[in-house]
Amino acid sequence: MGIALGGLALGVLIGAPFGSVMYEFVGKSSPFLILAFLALLDGALQLCILQPSRVSPESSRGTPLLTLLRDPYILVAAGALCFANAGVAMLEPTLPIWMMQSMCSPRWQLGMAFLPASVSYLIGTNLFGALAHRMGRWLCALVGMVLVGISLLCVPLATTIYGLIAPNGGLGFAIALPKKVDSSMMPIMGYLVDLRHTSVYGSVYAIADVAFCVGFALGPSAGGAIVRAIGFPWLMVIIGVINITYAPLCWCLRSPPAKEEKIVSLKQECPMRTKSHPTRRDFPLTDGSDGEAGNAE
Repeated sequence: MGIALGGLALGVLIGAPFGSVMYEFVGKSSPFLILAFLALLDGALQLCILQPSRVSPESSRGTPLLTLLRDPYILVAAGALCFANAGVAMLEPTLPIWMMQSMCSPRWQLGMAFLPASVSYLIGTNLFGALAHRMGRWLCALVGMVLVGISLLCVPLATTIYGLIAPNGGLGFAIALPKKVDSSMMPIMGYLVDLRHTSVYGSVYAIADVAFCVGFALGPSAGGAIVRAIGFPWLMVIIGVINITYAPLCWCLRSPPAKEEKIVSLKQECPMRTKSHPTRRDFPLTDGSDGEAGNAE
């Protein structure tokens, strides 16, 4: 899942430099024709390689969607997905316009401004892998949202394209910590269902997907309206402060309580773990704890 979401984030980040360079030096239709060809090729490869299998009915019925939406821990994780992606979604359509107005930037620079984010993202995904394993997903999401907010606050301070290198580079690192906030929150969503509800994941991943899409849907539309009303710098201040203010809520995901019936169920399913840890009742969302449990088994 982390690799798949990392590929999604990489495509979003390299799309802007690719599009601006092709538009300036080849033609405005060239990036769309190339992407259409790649999409067609990918679809053909999927038809040839991915073989459908018989789907067996689920052995248990999933938790109703409304019940999941009333879970505060799931709402916190969904909010982190929404606001972190909304910041990137607001920046992408509004930054090029602001660059043309305030810096008189040529067309090829409009997408190249996002290149530092792409490079730092590629570096960060490899650099932060071991660090994220020790920190835990909840802390990675918290730090990532803070870095997103700080980077967005610094964007309006730039007066040339070179001044955008540091904030956009910081944004790439923030997205890569680790491999985007999405890659931290998606496993957390599944873990919360295991811990507090029935272990059927369709509905909770639907909530996560909707939160992701809401961020990218409301980001450009709301961002355009805010820029027109009060200007681009204030837009960055608003979304940056929202991310920084929301980030401490990720602390709630550090060790969410399990429902009593789920504790009993987990003990029945994992008798070896129950025997090794007879008094353990918390289930911290860290990779290190998973490793300890695996060693105990």
